[in-house]
Amino acid sequence: MLPTLEAAELPADAIEVGRIADAWGIKGWFKVLPHSVQPEALFSSKRWFLQPPGGQARGAFRLPIREAREHSDCIVASSEEVPDRNAAEALRGARVFVPRSSFPTTGDDEYYWVDLIGLVVTNREGIALGTVRDLLANGPQTTLVLEALEDGKPVERMIPFVSAFVDAVDLPGRLIKVDWQPDY
Repeated sequence: MLPTLEAAELPADAIEVGRIADAWGIKGWFKVLPHSVQPEALFSSKRWFLQPPGGQARGAFRLPIREAREHSDCIVASSEEVPDRNAAEALRGARVFVPRSSFPTTGDDEYYWVDLIGLVVTNREGIALGTVRDLLANGPQTTLVLEALEDGKPVERMIPFVSAFVDAVDLPGRLIKVDWQPDY
């Protein structure tokens, strides 16, 4: 990692949003492969946190961002702290985190996937169907992937995350209410 980057603790609300793939050009720009097809968090935060490949054992670094923009299938970014291609190449493989608090505000009935993971899902009758473990993007809709225990055995359920089945999402209450039965 670059010796000029300031060592820093990851914020408590840090979310991994991408990985630095390589240098881009000769003036210190670098390519970022975002984890999301809508990488607004990379554009809204002017302060990224990097972890070298391999994780927390090697610490984290603060990277002030001068500019970030879309380019083909990736994001390209620059920082005053990364003056040339050699410095940008030194970032290769670093994991990029931004504070959740710097994500853009969502509109009505819009949610970041990271906010839905861990929410309990119940149906209209109050039956607990499981906890959101993951989300899948499959074409025109997103699907909630739930995990639950029934009779001591793990059960996986998938529920389309569409208004026909989702009655309400209560982020503060950590609950999603759905029109779905356990035997579907």
